[in-house]
Amino acid sequence: MTDGWNGYNDLKKYDFTHKKIILSKSGDPAHVLMPGVHRIASLLKRWLLGIHQGAIKGKHLDYYLDEYTFRFNRRTSKSRGMLFYRLMQQAVMTEAVPYHRLVDNDHNI
Repeated sequence: MTDGWNGYNDLKKYDFTHKKIILSKSGDPAHVLMPGVHRIASLLKRWLLGIHQGAIKGKHLDYYLDEYTFRFNRRTSKSRGMLFYRLMQQAVMTEAVPYHRLVDNDHNI
């Protein structure tokens, strides 16, 4: 389910069922038609303000969103203790990246 942006038109070629909802023509508020989108955006804003106290940098936004996605995808896990375990598992299995490579746009990671 997407909005009316034409960039989604090729989804059917990849065997996706595509339902377009053009919010401006529907008469319903966006949060009624696409509640998940607004819920995720609201939770993200609350997380950024709560955890990072609003002190985020644009150059690190990809990493903030990666962490948020990691936590969001595991929010209903029955084994919450595994969250830290999996995070540590990923950390030790991933090659270290120096800070200057994270923030320097001239280098590819």
